[in-house]
Amino acid sequence: MENPVTDAPEILERPWEKLHSLIDVGDAAVLLDFIDSMSPTETARAISRLNAENQGRLFELLSPEDAAEVIEDISDAQAADLIEELPPQQAAAILEELDSDHLVDLLGEMDEEDAAAILENMSPDEALEARQFLAYPADTAGGLMISEYLSYPAELTIGEVLRDLQDNRETYADYNVQYFYVTDHAERLLGVLRMHDLLFLPRSAALDKVMIRTPHHIAVAAGLDELRDFFEEHALFGVPVIDSDGRLVGVVLPESVEEARREKTVKQFLGLSGIIGGEEFRTMPLLNRAGRRLSWLSLNIVLNIIAASVIALYQDTLAAAITLAVFLPMVSDMSGCSGNQAVAVSMRELSLGLVRPNELLRVLGKEASLGVINGLALGVLLGGVALLWKGNPYLGLVVGGALAANTIVAVSLGGLLPLLLKKLKMDPALVSSPLLTTVTDMCGFFFVLSFATAVLPRLGG
Repeated sequence: MENPVTDAPEILERPWEKLHSLIDVGDAAVLLDFIDSMSPTETARAISRLNAENQGRLFELLSPEDAAEVIEDISDAQAADLIEELPPQQAAAILEELDSDHLVDLLGEMDEEDAAAILENMSPDEALEARQFLAYPADTAGGLMISEYLSYPAELTIGEVLRDLQDNRETYADYNVQYFYVTDHAERLLGVLRMHDLLFLPRSAALDKVMIRTPHHIAVAAGLDELRDFFEEHALFGVPVIDSDGRLVGVVLPESVEEARREKTVKQFLGLSGIIGGEEFRTMPLLNRAGRRLSWLSLNIVLNIIAASVIALYQDTLAAAITLAVFLPMVSDMSGCSGNQAVAVSMRELSLGLVRPNELLRVLGKEASLGVINGLALGVLLGGVALLWKGNPYLGLVVGGALAANTIVAVSLGGLLPLLLKKLKMDPALVSSPLLTTVTDMCGFFFVLSFATAVLPRLGG
């Protein structure tokens, strides 16, 4: 007999074992109750610990609607991996139960072949809409919008709209309805109605007489920054999206924008950490995970060889004054930190629109002057340490001068790199820091060893 007191902590600690046993029993109702009792985080963890066979059996036991609710509790990357393992017909039935934006996000995470097979098994209307949404870049209004909105022709009356809402209440119950959009015969956006308008205006009033004209809207190609700025300026529950012909094609919700920004931040962090290709989970295939990491590590070998080659050019100098080896990493690391501060400021100003990619000279002037001040201060500090340690003023001049020069280079380059990369249509968050690190290492080694070579007879051993 199970003891709820002693079993409860074990279930909470290892919920996948309970999930496994319920899958073996095969009672869908009990299985669903257990899943509902867990938080989304616990659900994601429990499902990730099941083997592929039990994951498949889990979705076989659940109805498409219930399976869709489970899918909504886990990340897109994890959900896409699970869906890809299901037969296309079963996967299509589950995806059709999702909101349009979530459906498109999952299809976008899948291999093209798997996504195409699922689309072939979806209803023609759902598949057509999904293909249209997939044509838009993910981080634009077109890629984030939903199709679950309500629009009505301008000639209808309030009463006719209310009758439609009543007749289709079961369908519309899952919609995020805050506004009703008014369009012409070509689906061009004319106006908007609030829920308040439907409740308190005369039923005989025509929509084009009572609607709010020229409503706020956003272009289908609008990016994340523009969407963020829009919702910061306008406290709305959603914004209609129009195409180049003014046709209403969807609605973007503020929470979709925030979620997309969080995902972008995570991907940038993973990229900076050397995880190329998006999110990685330890439940993914081993070779896929290894490939994602090696793609960056292999490139990093090349970058480090370039930096090490500078040392090789001055190996005689280094051998003659071995004390320099102590200061080489200090010069490159300290100037690298200064450069990354400049990268962070440029990234922040780019995101806020305070600086544009073509303002290179302005940024260079600002950062170079700061680099001179900080470089001199840090150079004097490190040079003083070298002097006190070895009692050799020339050693202090070499390492202090090298740190000052390298700091000026690092700060100037750190300020410019994000702008240059943005101008070249590359992701500055992904590339700036690795490039800066390589350059500061290379320049730091060069400055220390070249300065030391110039005064080598006075450095001693």
